[in-house]
Amino acid sequence: MDIQRVGVVGCGLMGSGIAEVCTRAGYQTLVREVNDELLQKGQQRIERSLATAVERGKLGTEARDAAWGRLQGTTRLDDFADRDLVIEAVIEQRDEKRQVFAALDRICPPQTILASNTSSIPIVQMATATQRPDRVLGMHFMNPVPVMPLIEFVRAITTSDATLDQARAFGESLGKRVIVARDRAGFIVNMLLVPYLVEAVRMLEHGIASREDIDLGMKLGTNMPMGPLTLLDFVGLDTALYIAEILYDEYKQPHYAPPPLLRQMVTAGFLGRKSGRGFYNYQAGERPPA
Repeated sequence: MDIQRVGVVGCGLMGSGIAEVCTRAGYQTLVREVNDELLQKGQQRIERSLATAVERGKLGTEARDAAWGRLQGTTRLDDFADRDLVIEAVIEQRDEKRQVFAALDRICPPQTILASNTSSIPIVQMATATQRPDRVLGMHFMNPVPVMPLIEFVRAITTSDATLDQARAFGESLGKRVIVARDRAGFIVNMLLVPYLVEAVRMLEHGIASREDIDLGMKLGTNMPMGPLTLLDFVGLDTALYIAEILYDEYKQPHYAPPPLLRQMVTAGFLGRKSGRGFYNYQAGERPPA
């Protein structure tokens, strides 16, 4: 089966980025949100990103217009009935994702591949919500999707060879490098990244160093593109908390346990850049150290 029509469930930060790279690669792309307001915000995010690509010389105006013409929006899951591949990019909560997969399984034809952009939840938990577990896999894009060159594919014990081969060819057609992980919570990237991030929060919580010095230490001392607290603000503290909880529940290892400070900040609504305040108060003009 050739993949020509792609669906993306969710038009938030990740979903809009996934939709953008798909339409730029030539795929007829349908993106869905739960209401018109969120859909409009997501489409505006895509439009701004395409405009930025043109300004930076990475995309021509004709290519931009063609990409925009291949993009459609909807608030109805039923509109995915003609898709060859559907990528789920909703909130990082297992029950929510299982509901989406069960609905897509009823709507999409049997040959449609169903993929999850989850960064931590075992794929088999979504696959078993469907009647096509052989056609389900993880397709974890990195943030920001139009910039980051990697897709982390996750093969559940139910995923067929043909499904993985088709997904790999699709990922490479987007201009991405592909890695493949076994279906263990956190996969490759977050199994290594999350302990590093939560340890930075513990370090701040215990007063070992200031937020600026923690970030500068890792940025200038190890050549990281940004410090761990800056990265947490970028990812979203609520998302980081969800992932850490999933990994701790799976492995029961203390280095995955969310620190109290992280929980408190999420409870207070300090979610990072998207809320205007995280480890840095962006609303007050604070910025991470350069």
